[in-house]
Amino acid sequence: MLRQVRVGNVSLQVRDEGAGPVVLLVHGFPLDHSMWQAQIEALRGTCRVLAVDLRGFGGSGGDHAEVLTMAAYADDCAGLLEALEIREPVVFCGLSMGGYVAWPFWTRHAARLGKLILCDTRAAADSTETARGRLQMAERVLRDGTSALVESMAEKLFAPETRQKQPHQVDAVRAVMNRASPPAVAAALRGMAERDNMTPRLGEVQVPTLVICGAADLITPASEMREMAAAIQGATYVEIPHAGHMSPLEQPAAVNQAILDFLSRSSS
Repeated sequence: MLRQVRVGNVSLQVRDEGAGPVVLLVHGFPLDHSMWQAQIEALRGTCRVLAVDLRGFGGSGGDHAEVLTMAAYADDCAGLLEALEIREPVVFCGLSMGGYVAWPFWTRHAARLGKLILCDTRAAADSTETARGRLQMAERVLRDGTSALVESMAEKLFAPETRQKQPHQVDAVRAVMNRASPPAVAAALRGMAERDNMTPRLGEVQVPTLVICGAADLITPASEMREMAAAIQGATYVEIPHAGHMSPLEQPAAVNQAILDFLSRSSS
């Protein structure tokens, strides 16, 4: 069920399915909740699945800010749980930018976090060069629209095998990216450029953690994500063959199995 939930000064759209332990799915940039369709279907039989559109994306409002920090998105996620009267700690599952949102959710709303799933993301901050590129792209998107961003990102998001065998998935993601609001895209780019380096704090993570990475991910390579997982006490690392940066969408069966196995083990 798609619903609109008022959180502070913005209405957030969220897909709310199933019953049981709460799994909060947080999408990557510049996407929306629809990237999680296969995970929603796999989890809703045993969990309550909340797949949110972050502020400014999908069906959520709030695309007027010049900068949207990862902390602001994290606060929105906590506000969503409050508005839905969810008191128990949740499973936070974020891909790429959604993983960047997971870090301030952990630091600012620790009592709400029961388990953590990090998909194709990183703990490190942007390099100076990368941050500069994001700020330049933000200006370009505001001037020319999202098409330049889509073209620069689309090839990097998927494994070559996905582009060859699942062109419909690539086209669907392109369509979502092209629909994204330029002000929201620019605000997110600026927010990602100024996020904190969480690498020195990985050893402080105390919740059960699953780290998932596509074997062919060019954006957050498997070697980097293996190191991140190794720095988190007791974390489980799962590498997904034949997948790139969009592993939950490219190889949903393998990702779903990894999530279900993790939830089963960490609850026993």
